[in-house]
Amino acid sequence: MSVESKTGVEELDPAALAAATKKRARIGTLLSLTLLGLLALMWVALSFSTRSFFTYNNITNLMRQGSMTAILAIGETFVIITAGIDLSVGAVVGLASVIIALLLTSNFPIWAAILITLAFGVLIGMFHAFGVSRLGLPPFIMTLATLTGLRGVGLLVTNGSTINITNDAFTSFSQADFLGVPNLFWMVVVVAVPAYVFLHQTRFGRYLFAIGSNMEAARLSGVNTTRTLYIAYILSSVCAAFVGILLATRIGVGLATQGEGWELQAIASSVIGGTSLFGAIGSIHGPLLGSFILTTINNGANLLNVNSFWQRIITGGLIIVIVYFDGLRRKKR
Repeated sequence: MSVESKTGVEELDPAALAAATKKRARIGTLLSLTLLGLLALMWVALSFSTRSFFTYNNITNLMRQGSMTAILAIGETFVIITAGIDLSVGAVVGLASVIIALLLTSNFPIWAAILITLAFGVLIGMFHAFGVSRLGLPPFIMTLATLTGLRGVGLLVTNGSTINITNDAFTSFSQADFLGVPNLFWMVVVVAVPAYVFLHQTRFGRYLFAIGSNMEAARLSGVNTTRTLYIAYILSSVCAAFVGILLATRIGVGLATQGEGWELQAIASSVIGGTSLFGAIGSIHGPLLGSFILTTINNGANLLNVNSFWQRIITGGLIIVIVYFDGLRRKKR
C-alpha cells in the first residue's frame, strides 16, 4: 500500500491503495452478510421466545430506538476510520436538544431552529478538528474534554432544568410514519445514503482511509490531511446534533443530560459493524447493522425480563471479542 520515498518516509502507492480498497470492500461485504445473518437469527429466535417481539408495535418501536444509535454510529465511523475517536457525541445530543428547545420556545420557525442547531454541530466539530490537527491533542483527550464541557454548558444554560417543547408540529414527527415505516427510520436512510456515497464513492472518503492507514504518507501524497480531519469531525458532530433534534421530537423536551452513555453505544455499533479502532477500515452499512444488533439485544432482553445489567455485559463482551480479532487480522497483514 506504500512505497519508500527518497526522504525515507513511506508514500502511498495508488495501485496498491486501489487493491487495498477492493480487498476492504470484499471483507466488508462478507462481514455485513454475517452480521445480517446474525440479526435475522436473533429476530427468529426472539419471535419464538416471546409472543410480543414480532408485532407491529414492537418492531416499529425497535426501529425508532435503533435509528438514533445508527445515525450516531455513522458519524462516529468517519472519525474512527481516521484512527481517531469522538467521545463527545452523547453530550452533543443533549446540548442539541436544549438548543432546539430554546429556539422553539422563542418562537423560531421549525426549519430555522433545525438549521441553527445543526450549525452548532458544525462549530463543535470544527473545534474538535482544530484541537486535534492544529494543537496536536490526542482525539481521546480532546473529545473527552468536550464531553464534560458541553454537558456543563447545557446545564448552565438551563440551570439544570427541563425545557418543555409545546410545538405539536415538531413533536408529532417522531410518532408519525410513512408507508408504515416510522419517520425516524426514514431519517436513517436520509443520512446513510449520502454518507455511503461520500465514504465509498468520493476522493474525500478515500482520503479518510488513507489518513487512518498512514497520515504522514497521506500528507506526502498530496492529501490535505487537516481539511480531511475537519470534515470527519464536523460530520460526526452534525450527526450527533441531528440525533439531538430527533430525540427532542420524540420526548418533547430539551434536557442537557440526555444522551448520557450514547457515545459508547455509537462506538460499540461501529466496532461491531466492522470498523477498526486502529483506523483505515470501516463502512456505512456495518455500523447500521451493528446498531440494530445492539438494539435487538436490548429489546429482546427487556421482553424476556433479563436483568438490564446483562445487556451491558453482553455489549462489552462483543466489543472485546471483535477488537481482539481485529488485532489478530492486523498482525496477519
